Amino acid sequence: MKIWTEIASILVAIGKPVYWMVFRLPRKKINLKPLLKSIYFLGITLSTFKFPTLPKLPKFNLVVMGLGILALGFGIYVYVFRGLPSPTTLTTKPVPLTTHIRDRNGVTLYKLYKNENRTMVSLSEMPLFLRQATIAIEDKEFYQHSGFSITGTLRAFWRNTTGKPVEGGSTITQQLVKTALLSPERTLQRKIRELVLAIAVELLYSKDQILEMYLNRVSYGGESYGVEEASQSYFNKAARDLTLSEAALLAGLPASPTTYSPFGARPELAKSRQKEVLRRMSEDKFITWEQAQKASEETLVFATPRIDIKAPHFVMYVKELLALKYGSEAVEQGGLDITTSLDLDLQEKVQQIVFKETAKVAYLRIGNGAALVTNPTTGEILAMVGSRDYFDVGRDGNVNVTRAFRQPGSSIKPINYALALMHNFTPGTLIEDAPITYRTPGQPNYSPVNYDGKWHGKVPLRTALGSSYNIPAVKILAANGVDNMIALAQEMGITTWNDPTRFGLSLTLGGGEVTMLDMATAYGVFANSGSRVNLHPILAIQDSNGKILEKLSEYPATKVMDSKIAYLISDILSDNNARSPAFGYRSDLFIPGHQVAVKTGTTNNLRDNWTIGYSPDRLVAVWVGNNDNSSMSYVASGVTGASPIWRKIMDELLKGKSPSVFAPPEGLIKISICTITGELACEGCPSRTEFFIPGTQPGRACSPDAIKKYLEDRDKILNGAKIGE
Repeated sequence: MKIWTEIASILVAIGKPVYWMVFRLPRKKINLKPLLKSIYFLGITLSTFKFPTLPKLPKFNLVVMGLGILALGFGIYVYVFRGLPSPTTLTTKPVPLTTHIRDRNGVTLYKLYKNENRTMVSLSEMPLFLRQATIAIEDKEFYQHSGFSITGTLRAFWRNTTGKPVEGGSTITQQLVKTALLSPERTLQRKIRELVLAIAVELLYSKDQILEMYLNRVSYGGESYGVEEASQSYFNKAARDLTLSEAALLAGLPASPTTYSPFGARPELAKSRQKEVLRRMSEDKFITWEQAQKASEETLVFATPRIDIKAPHFVMYVKELLALKYGSEAVEQGGLDITTSLDLDLQEKVQQIVFKETAKVAYLRIGNGAALVTNPTTGEILAMVGSRDYFDVGRDGNVNVTRAFRQPGSSIKPINYALALMHNFTPGTLIEDAPITYRTPGQPNYSPVNYDGKWHGKVPLRTALGSSYNIPAVKILAANGVDNMIALAQEMGITTWNDPTRFGLSLTLGGGEVTMLDMATAYGVFANSGSRVNLHPILAIQDSNGKILEKLSEYPATKVMDSKIAYLISDILSDNNARSPAFGYRSDLFIPGHQVAVKTGTTNNLRDNWTIGYSPDRLVAVWVGNNDNSSMSYVASGVTGASPIWRKIMDELLKGKSPSVFAPPEGLIKISICTITGELACEGCPSRTEFFIPGTQPGRACSPDAIKKYLEDRDKILNGAKIGE
């Protein structure tokens, strides 16, 4: 025990000279005299102590020890203190850098913080509950710690490593230092400097001064810096006039203004964040639980966003992706220059089409529409229209439907049929379209019906998919297996089917929610010969010095399907004859002179109506419906809802281009088959040519006598007679 006492004495003895060397010497001009003085001072200090337990050291060794400590101090100075800004600069205004988001041709879509709108207000002018809300959600121990919180750091580490919602461990003081004095880079050195400066700030300023500086400097999203401008931007009022409900919403923004903004891509997250702030305030005894509940139920009236922005849904989507990768501070203050994949000219045309066409069908109780245009070979997003009007806040226009969870209806069927083709089904395989009931113990009986309420007898797979008959699709899924369809869909890009136990045979009719982004990725597999290319909205990013942080020069593709399978699906979806029994020969889905694959989808409850189609190098997905999930009119279908929008967008894309064609891959066999039996064509049978994967083609011809009898029976039925008469 005695030796530890003596070691402690040594540490005390060298503490003063080490402090002088580390904290004082670096602040002066370094020359030989103070260096020698520090070494001599340290040696003399140590030589005055007597340590019977420790071996005696000659004075030469003490000098060496002094040199070692000096070297350590100098190293600490270089790593931590050299170039460290003075905490006193908190009284000066920092100069933020503007971040530009541009389209693929360099046209500016949005400037992040071109002007840093800030109006300084004193702490006394801020409502008490605004200060309390900020402390409750950001740093509950603010008035107790000395710049950093050990318990807060440990708590954040525990929550983040145990899979609970991610939580930061930085105190308000550290956040102030990080925002005002340091760069947003995420390194150990920066974190150490942040800690040192936080302690220094606590020594120089009072807690109220620190809180006041924080509330006047922190970003609340957009161009709003400080609580005063945030209050004006979001509620069109001074900070001193904020209600508890409004203050709680603002207090929740600084953690991630992009994510929690009520004007952002996910406005519902702003409300959930506000409730979390109120809950924390109640836990910390700033307010009662009754006050928290009342405030959370208050309807907030937001000011109309005053922002100069083009393609707002797309910009907010890109901004969120950047914030997740680089952090909000780097995006909002780092002066980044982002070149996106968007084509603004096309974007504005698509936006105009969606707006006009949804207005035409408003009588069908259709209140909203969305569209997405991509290049399936590269995954580039060329246009993203998340609603008919982003600024129509009263109708949730700022909600980006291309990212929302919606049921796809029959537009999901091609994945099911692709799986069938992988298991020896062919486009000529006959499927019985007749009534059927599936019985599962413990669940209601399931009897699928067709959209037209009719049965169509034995139909080729090509016609069943092209005309979107429901009963054959359910039978196909029963043969494929629900789990197998989910697995293929996930490989193709569907990310929302994470709980297979939720789904049954209705999955092939659209019983599982998807996003339009996922559907565009999945359909891109068919257009891209079986390879999945994930969507890429960003082409290049440069920092404020012109250094390229990332540049998309390659488009990674993952093979998830044989190119022959992908071609067969595209061939069926572009076959106007196959879809004509349901849609007619002259529907909006047929584009003369071009081979375009397309599929519609309408949910049984008429809440979602889709059209998704593609040429080899362009894909268009369209949705119409209502944000509040109310049903459209019964006459809304794949032809009267989304299809006219899809057709006008596709016409715009194909204008002036050579005829688009899906080239058959090598290895397919083309054979003439009987459309009645699915066998090789024989005399007297109606026939068509069909593609087959080698080994799946029919091996025998149909019987002329059987064909003759079938045609006679059909004529009798058409004339109203019964078979056998």
